[in-house]
Amino acid sequence: MTLSIPANTRPLTGPPPALKAPAGATDCHVHLYLPGYEAQPGGPKIPELATVADYQKLQKWLSLERVVVTQPNAYQFDNRAILQGVAEIGQESARAIVAIAPDADESQIEAFHAQGARGARIMQLPGGAVGIDRLAEVEARIKAFGWHLMVQFNGRELDDYLATLKAIETDYIIDHIGKFMPPVAADDHRVDQLLSLLDRGNAWMKICAGYEASLSGGPEYADVGPIAKRLIEHAPERIIWGSNWPHVGVPREQFPSDPEQLDVLLHWADESTRQKILVDNPAALYGF
Repeated sequence: MTLSIPANTRPLTGPPPALKAPAGATDCHVHLYLPGYEAQPGGPKIPELATVADYQKLQKWLSLERVVVTQPNAYQFDNRAILQGVAEIGQESARAIVAIAPDADESQIEAFHAQGARGARIMQLPGGAVGIDRLAEVEARIKAFGWHLMVQFNGRELDDYLATLKAIETDYIIDHIGKFMPPVAADDHRVDQLLSLLDRGNAWMKICAGYEASLSGGPEYADVGPIAKRLIEHAPERIIWGSNWPHVGVPREQFPSDPEQLDVLLHWADESTRQKILVDNPAALYGF
């Protein structure tokens, strides 16, 4: 039996962000939940739909033009919904990050590539389809296609994963400002390690979802912000940004302000760096 998933009730319009996004601005991390696709075993439930039409309203609200749709944990290895979303938006302005089984065959990955996929998700936190223990196997599958890995973990455990990350040969993204839960000081040795990874030339950092780790809260995220600023100042050419819409990882009463998720860049980066983060770096990574 197909379950009925409620329509979106999140705000999709309102006062604009203070930051006027430059032409070509890219949201490098959203999730879509489309009608007709159910949560898969091993993943969390889907609280509400988040359709292409819904996201395009948010996109207009924030003056964004391009988007990278990331496979949500709920769908596990069923990538059909996000690839349908990319098809609806169009590959001239949309890409996908899919979940790839370690034993996925080349023809499957080739088909995903033709539909706009450019990366594979590695999710070490609860509900993820593929953990870091299978990262090398997934990397071997995607390398020939020029894809990157998108890796999320609790940054406090970085020491456990450092050797694996250093061994990656493809490009890869470290998600959610390193996602230190709870946040650490900006001069913590694990933040130093992130800087060293960025210096190796194939790592990227995504400024995204500070609210998921922050204890101090928005709009400036006083505990996460110093980490973000240090990363941005160190390697502005390796930084991208994402909204993390529709924010299903936190209870409804903790939903962040969507304009504030963009406006953090006013506090953390100067204008020329924002151009890199929102436009130039995503264009280089995703081929826009």
